[in-house]
Order: sequence, then C-alpha cells, then structure tokens
Amino acid sequence: MLSDVASLPALPGVYRYFDAQGQVLYVGKAINLKKRVSSYFQKNHGGTRIGHMVSKIVRLETTVVRSEAEALLLENNLIKTLSPKYNILFRDDKSYPYLKISAPAPLSSDTKEIAVSALPIRATGQLSTQTPGVRMNADWFPLVSYYRGAVEKKNRYYGPYPSAWAVKEAILLMQKVFKLRTCEDSVFSNRTRPCLLYQIKRCSGPCVGHISPTAYAQDVADAERFLNGDAQEVMLELEKRMMAHADKLEFEQAAELRNQVAALSNVLHQQSVDNVSDRDVDILAVKVQGGRACVNLAMVRGGRHLGDRPYFPVQVLDGAGMDVEDDGTPRRSVESQILDAFIAQHYLNVPVPPSLVVSNPVDKGLLQALILQTGVKVSAEHHPRGQRRVWQEMAQTNANLQLARLLSEEGSQQARTRALVEALDLLIDNQDELRIECFDISHTAGESTQASCVVFHHHKMQNAEYRRYKITDITPGDDYAAMRQVLLRRYSKLAEVLQEAKRSGETPPGTGRLPDLVLVDGGKGQVSMAREVFTQLGLDLSLIVGVEKGEGRRIGLEELVFADGREKVYLGKDSAALMLVAQIRDEAHRFAITGMRAARAKVRMDGGRLEEIPGIGPKRRARLLQRFGGVRGVALASADDIATVEGISHELAEQIYRALH
Repeated sequence: MLSDVASLPALPGVYRYFDAQGQVLYVGKAINLKKRVSSYFQKNHGGTRIGHMVSKIVRLETTVVRSEAEALLLENNLIKTLSPKYNILFRDDKSYPYLKISAPAPLSSDTKEIAVSALPIRATGQLSTQTPGVRMNADWFPLVSYYRGAVEKKNRYYGPYPSAWAVKEAILLMQKVFKLRTCEDSVFSNRTRPCLLYQIKRCSGPCVGHISPTAYAQDVADAERFLNGDAQEVMLELEKRMMAHADKLEFEQAAELRNQVAALSNVLHQQSVDNVSDRDVDILAVKVQGGRACVNLAMVRGGRHLGDRPYFPVQVLDGAGMDVEDDGTPRRSVESQILDAFIAQHYLNVPVPPSLVVSNPVDKGLLQALILQTGVKVSAEHHPRGQRRVWQEMAQTNANLQLARLLSEEGSQQARTRALVEALDLLIDNQDELRIECFDISHTAGESTQASCVVFHHHKMQNAEYRRYKITDITPGDDYAAMRQVLLRRYSKLAEVLQEAKRSGETPPGTGRLPDLVLVDGGKGQVSMAREVFTQLGLDLSLIVGVEKGEGRRIGLEELVFADGREKVYLGKDSAALMLVAQIRDEAHRFAITGMRAARAKVRMDGGRLEEIPGIGPKRRARLLQRFGGVRGVALASADDIATVEGISHELAEQIYRALH
C-alpha cells in the first residue's frame, strides 16, 4: 500500500479506497494526489472513524485529471454512483415535480373563433356565436397538470418545484387567475354541460365552448409569462385590455378582465415579491447539530417563492473531517463542506439557476466546475441584502426546524439502533436482529450484591429475557469480582457449546447465540475484568464495550471504552447512538437496583428466610420482627433470646437459630 502511495503523481485527480471485500470506503479529490493520499497514512487518527477507515484500506485506485474542476465533477459523480461509506452523501430522492402545460394543436383560420354555445364568449374583443355541427377539440385548449418523470420536448414544463404541494398550489393559482382547464382529454371530450369548476369561476368552460380557442390561447400565454416571472407586465397588459373593452362599452369582457386583475393582484400581494428581478434563485441554508445535518433548499422561480425542501446527508462530521487540506489553506467549516457536497451532488441531475444564496461560503472551484458542466454562469452570494436576505433567513429557520424534527424522530428505537450500528461499525446485516446484553452491579455497602443482565433485541428491551444473579463468595463491595462472576455464569456454558460446535462443524439445535454487543456499566477496570473473562472463555473481545461516566459524572458526557484496544470514543451528548447506550445502561441499573433493594428488604424486613422455616407463620414472624427489629436482629439473637418471644418454643428457637446461621 505504502509503495503505491509513494508512486502517485503530484497531479490533480480522484482517489478511491477499497476494503478487503472490494467495497468502496471513500472517494476524494486532490490538487496533489501524492500529498493528499499520503496524509492519511502519515498521521495517527486514533480511535476515530477516520482511523477505522484507514485500518480497513487494502487497495486504492486513482484517476488523474486535467484540473481541480474536473476532479470535483468526477469525485461527485463517483460518490453518487458508488455511495461510499465514509463520504458525505446525499441520498437520491424522488424526481422533482413540475407543472406541465400541454402543447396546443395548431389553429387553422376556420377554428380560431369557433364556439359551440349560444352564450357570448370572450375572444379578441368580439362576440362569437354557435357554430352548428362543430365540437370542441381538446387539443385546442392546453391542459395544465402536475407532472413527474421524463421531460418531453413538445410540452412546456415549469419548475422544478420543491414538493408536490407547491405544484398543486401553482395549479390552483392557474385556475383562479387564468381559468385554465385541469380535466383530462377524455373528460373534456364527453362534457355536454360545464362542470363545477366553471360554476365557481375556476375554469373558463372550453369543453362546452364558453371561450374561443384564441381567447384561451391568450390566457395560456399570460399564464406562461406569469410563471416566467413577468407578473407585473401581465397585470399591466390585462389592465390595458380591460380599459379598451370599457371604452368600447364591452362591459362583460371588461368585468371578466377586472376579476383577473384583482385575482392576480391578490396573488402578488400574498407572494410578497419585492424584487421581481430575481427570476430564478436557489437559497441554501445548512444546520449541523447532534452529529446530523440538514440542508434546506428554498426555490424561487419566476420571481415567486415556491417553498423549500430539506435534505439530510449521511456521514456528516466524520465525512467532512476526512477531507484534510493539502495545500496549506485552513480547513473549511463543516457547514461549508456540507454545502459543497450538496451543491456538487444535487446539481448533477437538476438544472442549476444562475443565482445561489448560501448560508456559508462555498468553494469557488466548485462554482467554476458547475459553470464548466452546465454552461450557466452561476454565482453564490453569502451575505445577501433586501429580499434575498429575507429568503435566506426563512431558509435558515426552516433548516433549524427540520433538523430539530429529525433529531426528535431519531429518538425512535429504530433510528437509535441504526445510529449505534453506524457509530461502532458493527457488522450487522439486519439491524432488526441486533442483540445487546448489558450488565450492572448493585449493592449497598456490600450488602445484598446483585448483578443484572438486560437484553435489547428487535429495537426494544426484552423484559422476559432479563436475568438477575445473586453474587456470593466475594469480598463485600468488590464490583470487579462481581462482574467476573456474572460474566462467567452467563457465558461459560455457551462458550463451551460454541467451541465444541466449531470443532465438530455442527451446532446442536437450541443453542443460544452470543450478543452482538456486551455493555458493561463502568470504565477501564470493569472492561479489563470482562476482557479477562472473554479471553479465558475464548470469546471475541471486540464484543465488549464499557460505558464510562464523563467528567463530573454528568449525563451526556459518557465515553465508550473498548476491550480490544481501540481508543475511547465520545459520541456526543446529542448522539442518537449514545441515547440508545444510555437507555440500555439505565435499564440495567434500574433492574439491578430494584433487585438489590428487594433482596435487602427481604432480609431486613421479612427475610423470606423466616418464611421458609417450618412452623413460622404470619403471626410468629410478626412477633419476631417486632421483638428484634428485623431479620438482622433475629439473626444476632441467641436461641434462648428467641425462645422468649410469645409462641416460640425452645425447640423452634433452636431451629430458627440454625436456619439463620
């Protein structure tokens, strides 16, 4: 491996790391391949995920390119196609929705003013009358509809929109202002009366000839200009046409246009567009918290804010920290690196607008690569003013809210399980089968020492599999000896069966399974004891993880200690993985302490040992406890003292004394 690194050229390019199974671990770019790749093997990354990745590398591949821009493009194409485990990766979502306006059929001179209704229709300032024997053709009246999929050249598409809801809102707008039809061609061709949409003034009724093809085409043209951002120009033209009809005393047509102008004015007021010169802009805001990140993408198309859409990358902090600078420049912030990754991956398949408003600085080389790839001159503004600043603040607020929602959802057991598997690199094919057993020791000044074992399986605590172990024959208060005893009792028989199965090649039916993770509540001392037990039993040391309390024993500062020699890991107080570890640890502690308290109460208050002595019923037991103040007092008393209690004979007193000693 090191010889391969030494032979790398000092040229720009892309490198790929592979593990023993041939899986891609990481894809990166470099201005200087030799310098960048060698930096991974010259530094000690400790127990971090970077260190884990480096320990798994068995092979590397490189591709030399002509420039940093080409390296950027190739890197992100490979990230999208290979999905490396240690890269910041934005998962592919569904394709973006569009608003589609179908292509109209060409109108001949004979069909430009056709009407099949006796009612007046709005055309070009003239009234048309019914034309016998002529039916309306759906192809003359373009359909506005929601669309997702491959784009066809013959139709006109507007978007992309951030969500289906945004498209449907735009369609509703087309109905209210321009009264464009939304019915399918089959419905259109079979109408004999106008539908409800016509009655509520959201369709002009082209199916039954209440508008001519020419007038409808004018409405379509106005709608398209509005979608392209020419809203003010559309309104001015509508006002001119309205006044022209009024001058000609065509008051019905003037009233129709007046209603259109009012609806359009209301829409513009609701959109709060102060600067319509911003036709197409994407606003990007990033928030990082608790080991997760959210990039919120807000879209402005045609000068209108269409809404936003959140994206949640995987491998946030570790993936970002992987990209060590090799040109002497300071390392860029995690937020900036996440934005770079999003821009590079997102705009591979989505048209990029000419203007980006970003919450953090982006790499200038990345913008040059986008220009090279798309042919669109792209600019990114970090500190906007005016309306753009308002949009940026909205996007940042939404990023904060969406990330808070995600972190809340990740409180679920499934998300916590996934986070722990990823954080510890557990080799689990099916996370539903992850099994964790956790041990805790509880006693009061050495009295009534109990060990608990709780089981986490199928994303929840399995109460029926909990076990308590009464610890005996140890020095009171020796937690290490108690941990040794409980682990031996728990795993010795299973280890013997597994060793025999390994030798014979056959596993007896009904044989249990080792857990995927063994948690012990404690730091190096408890982990060392667990390591001794597992070494003695011939079990895998990598299964053992200790939960060491942090500074001041404060919750959220716990560190994980490994028995196989790995460096300690701090997952972060907001980490979903640590939440699961803490949940299991706390349940083990609860189960142990309740068992210990029950045993202690049994000895002190009633004992159970008294209940088990023949001839001692409720009345005699109550008299004994009242006379000596508890089982401990009874145990300290002599047989003669016990015999002084009412109802206790000398013979029964001797029996009680022998039972308690």
